[in-house]
Amino acid sequence: MTRSRDFMQVDVFTTTPYKGNPVAVVLDGADLSDEQMQQVASWTNLSETTFVFPPTAPGADYRVRIFTTSSELPFAGHPTIGTAHAFMAFSGLTGDSVVQQCAAGLVPVRRSEAGLAFAAPPMVRSGPVDEDLVTEVLSVLGVERAEVLEAQWVDNGPGWVAVKLRDADRVLAVRPGALGAVDYKVGVVGAYPAGSEFAYEVRGFCPANGATMEDPVTGSLNASLAQWLVGTGQARPPYVVSQGTALGRAGRVHIDQDEAGAIWVGGGTVACVTGNIVI
Repeated sequence: MTRSRDFMQVDVFTTTPYKGNPVAVVLDGADLSDEQMQQVASWTNLSETTFVFPPTAPGADYRVRIFTTSSELPFAGHPTIGTAHAFMAFSGLTGDSVVQQCAAGLVPVRRSEAGLAFAAPPMVRSGPVDEDLVTEVLSVLGVERAEVLEAQWVDNGPGWVAVKLRDADRVLAVRPGALGAVDYKVGVVGAYPAGSEFAYEVRGFCPANGATMEDPVTGSLNASLAQWLVGTGQARPPYVVSQGTALGRAGRVHIDQDEAGAIWVGGGTVACVTGNIVI
């Protein structure tokens, strides 16, 4: 039997509506089957749709399941921040933090000067990318090998391969072809000149139906990029990343590090749709 459930669509990594990356949040996932959740996620046609459940792990405030239009993810960044925004708003929570339970484990989310921030989860794969895969990735990006400063696995669940180019302008000039049937996603990063408003320009590309989809602003990618760049001394928090420029968005990802060394990834959130969805 279908029924009405609380629903919110949140724009993430922005304080200006429609300039960030939207996520659809169903606040009550109780009694929904995997097939129903996947169908709803396909229907919203957003990069991710999340469904909130009561927690099952000690210390968690809620449990979330994250679906793309075709599959479930163990973790994703902007859905984590957007879901926390919706959960806090609907529950009337006035505290400064929540703990999200997802397939990747427990993820703390806290209020920050930028809006909301999550603690970057550990990477499941890191280190240099083998040269055959670098060649394959560069053929998709249309980038020459000599333009690449480094290529690294920065996978915290979605399957990210990172390519660092010579500067932000080269990142913005990338015009990718089709990724095809692959089991990874490609992140591209390049630095702005010292003293600029932003430290890096980032772009994230994913395979989609035989083509390559660009994600407007990507929390998981920025989390793992920060762990790599900060961990190797190439970046020093706090700093701000620009993403979405090539798509006409204005995503702003704030990277910080606490005294324990944990990387925090934050940004603004704004609700663009609030109401009910019948499922």
